[in-house]
Amino acid sequence: MLCIPAVSNLLVQPLENQTTVLTPAARSQGQAIVVLAAGSEDHAPEYDGMDIPDYVALARLRYAARLQHQTKLPILVSGGNAPADAPQRSKAEAMARALREDFATPVRWIEGRSENTEQNASYSAALLREDGVERVLLVTDAMHMPRAVMAFEHAGLHAIAAPTMFFRLDHLEPQSLLPSAEGLRRAYYASYEWLGLLWYRLRMNANHPS
Repeated sequence: MLCIPAVSNLLVQPLENQTTVLTPAARSQGQAIVVLAAGSEDHAPEYDGMDIPDYVALARLRYAARLQHQTKLPILVSGGNAPADAPQRSKAEAMARALREDFATPVRWIEGRSENTEQNASYSAALLREDGVERVLLVTDAMHMPRAVMAFEHAGLHAIAAPTMFFRLDHLEPQSLLPSAEGLRRAYYASYEWLGLLWYRLRMNANHPS
């Protein structure tokens, strides 16, 4: 059942409905742009064996570059997961290289230690506070945005959602009733985010009881 896009949409749509497309008014409130890592393709042969962002990360980088060109705000890229014997191979380093070389977009801060969204937030906040940044345009997938905003707000930053990659189905079509690998991928992604939100809320309520 979860392979059917119409069914997986029951998990995807309410999650993505918690965020909205960034408006020009909201965009003008940011002091910096933060873009979160996704996956990576290690030792890509067509890039002379360098690590490169995967297609999910590239969608985020493209939107972050668009925002930077519109606003001229400085960018922070966040993502670690580097091999233990090669800390310079963080996801953030690969993202920064892609922004600079492929999107002609400057990067001011590289946060390459984090291994999850919560660490993305805490380590990014520490870097940004050194430069007096309190309000950020936060770039990630629409499904990931509710959990990401929660983490960044908990880290003490005002996170202005700048979502990209909306997967919800606003109109059902005949093929929406046919099982597909993409339907299952979306169901998995949404399930992961719902569980993550529940875990974050339980932890934060435990740390700050009413």
